[in-house]
Amino acid sequence: MGRPKGTLLREGEPLIERALRIGTEVGLTPVLVGDASPYGHLARGVPRLADDPPGIGPLGGLRALLRRGTPAIALACDMPYVDAEVLRRLVAAPVAPLVAPRGSHWEPLCARYGAEALPVVERAVTAGEHSLQRLFARLEVIELPIPDRLLRDWDRPEDVE
Repeated sequence: MGRPKGTLLREGEPLIERALRIGTEVGLTPVLVGDASPYGHLARGVPRLADDPPGIGPLGGLRALLRRGTPAIALACDMPYVDAEVLRRLVAAPVAPLVAPRGSHWEPLCARYGAEALPVVERAVTAGEHSLQRLFARLEVIELPIPDRLLRDWDRPEDVE
């Protein structure tokens, strides 16, 4: 992408600021997970968690987040179409080890993780198994119906509006 995805703009707002805003709007306490150094000027005062361990992809960030406490909602900042209503629905969904939308695959970075998820994440890290999709196969998941268009992420330059 040529720069950190959270600094990309949607409707004039950096994606990281948008994610923080909608999380706060819903009553969540946002936390930046992973290398947050590119966002220091955009997210002053927001708590930060380093990946645990670093270098294993999103699973390290998820582990750090769940070790902080559960339930926890994970939201990738490169999902510019997820809105406050989606987060409200995640918050209000029935108690479960995992609540997530499913398009062509489960969306692990727009999901709510319960306490039961942490031991499964711990075992995956210990086993060197870093696939979040495999993690879903090991947990009871409640599917949260969300239109696919809201789950599009910006992974390539041609994805950006």
